[in-house]
Amino acid sequence: MLSLAVCKCSAGGRWLTVVEWATPGVILALLPKCPLCIAAYIAIGTGIGISVSTAAYIRLGLVAVCVAALVALVVRRFR
Repeated sequence: MLSLAVCKCSAGGRWLTVVEWATPGVILALLPKCPLCIAAYIAIGTGIGISVSTAAYIRLGLVAVCVAALVALVVRRFR
């Protein structure tokens, strides 16, 4: 895993740690549970329409990436 060369004892390092832990959790908390909502958000944000099945795969992928990031942070914390 890539490591940033920031001392965790500095104020910037502490904020970086908070951001590292908060980002996947916030994404998981704000992620819509309905694939139709994800399809609508993508259509509103980009103007590109996607199918509901594609939106379901995107949602599943986002959940998997966020969980993997949290697991990686836990593993790195206990090493």
